[in-house]
Amino acid sequence: MLPNFLKQRAYLTPNRTALVFKDGILTFVELYKQVKETAQKLAGRGMQPEDTAAVLLKNRPQTVVILHALQQLRVRTLFLNHRLTTVEMQYQLQDSGAKWLITEKDFQEKSVVLKEKVQVIQRETLAALPSADYEEAAEFTLDDVCSIMYTSGTTGKPKGVLQTYGNHWWSAAGSALNLGLREEDVWLCAVPLFHISGFSILMRSVFYGMPVYLMEKFNEKEAVKLLQSGCITIMSVVANTLQRILNELGEKSLHPNVRCMLLGGGPAPRPLLEACAEKQISVFQSYGMTETSSQIVTLAPEDSLRKIGSAGKPLFPAQIHIVSEGRECKPFEHGEIAVKGPNVTIGYLNRPDANEKSFRDGWFFTGDIGYLDDEGFLYVMDRRSDLIISGGENIYPAEVEEVLLAHPDILEAGVVGMEDEKWGQVPAAFIVTKKEVLESELQAFCEVRLAKYKIPKKFFTVSDLPRNASNKLMRRKLLEWLPS
Repeated sequence: MLPNFLKQRAYLTPNRTALVFKDGILTFVELYKQVKETAQKLAGRGMQPEDTAAVLLKNRPQTVVILHALQQLRVRTLFLNHRLTTVEMQYQLQDSGAKWLITEKDFQEKSVVLKEKVQVIQRETLAALPSADYEEAAEFTLDDVCSIMYTSGTTGKPKGVLQTYGNHWWSAAGSALNLGLREEDVWLCAVPLFHISGFSILMRSVFYGMPVYLMEKFNEKEAVKLLQSGCITIMSVVANTLQRILNELGEKSLHPNVRCMLLGGGPAPRPLLEACAEKQISVFQSYGMTETSSQIVTLAPEDSLRKIGSAGKPLFPAQIHIVSEGRECKPFEHGEIAVKGPNVTIGYLNRPDANEKSFRDGWFFTGDIGYLDDEGFLYVMDRRSDLIISGGENIYPAEVEEVLLAHPDILEAGVVGMEDEKWGQVPAAFIVTKKEVLESELQAFCEVRLAKYKIPKKFFTVSDLPRNASNKLMRRKLLEWLPS
């Protein structure tokens, strides 16, 4: 048990800045006041403890207020990625048992479809709802589920990752023990709050008593302006956004107050890391996922230049080992990355099959391939082996293939990541068809079933797909088929 997170922070440091958005500033006591008022409105609408409420909202101060209000009501928060189609969202609503959807006018078209599954609350009309008293939790039980985020698996439907209050607490504690915590720290959040990378920043803010500068969406000009102002010390980035920051900087540099860029979303190209080193920008690579409530392995400050290319060592509360064929690997030997720690999920919602496969003897087996060097530093080779990372978004080939195979004229489908200058990678599909199918028809077919970033950018029609002796698709062979 720990004291009610936001209530405790508002009591300890009421006048510290909690949130900055454009020209607006909220202190922790002001944030807490707005959160309590919003919780009363949601209670007046009928929301009860242990309900599940989905949120389909943009990065805005009101979103931060709503997320904390749901915690005050002890309602589980289901984060919806607004880039998904309504079909994908409907599955998550149904699988999670969500009763509520809190959304806004910007997503009117999607909420009209989704209201068939849940009761919809518009953010813009919250203030007009009747208020009702609710029982404020004096403490949070660390084993209770706080949030649910869906992550696509390499096979089948997306899985709901259960994140407890304890997962978020230990993630923040582990990060502070690695990066250190300074009185002047301010975190720039330009990543979506529906991703664990974004939501974890909000949780750290409350635990640390640290201001967060919130951007509605990433914009390199605005980001560089803030990074040169002296008011930012830490920023979370992926390789694509870091490259855009470098391009925008040109010959200029960041303010010396910027002490690090926390880099996630997959391994970064070495030339990018070396370019940052030349500009004296400290980049701490990290390794983590939705299942570990943000990073679980991060490079320590003193190793950021010495170990370029490494994700680092596990955070203090966590452990890591590399396993191959049931045995622990030696240094530099490749194998599956397994992790353990109090920030690791308690499991997948409604998926005993996936839980049995992924959790063994207290360890979570990630499906990712990597190795430890002779000093214990982790190097990630393949992110869930076939995972495509496009602009920081995860795309699983099997999910795209499943949609393509639903087309009546497609017999076989294989999807891989194709290099792209802007996004790092984009999906490309190899298909075997009954008859000629126009690319425009395939695009239209996918548009109603997949988020835009998951739709293949190129379709290659082939006579057959490469398979091994067990008839499994050999995606690595498909990579060789891509035009150079």
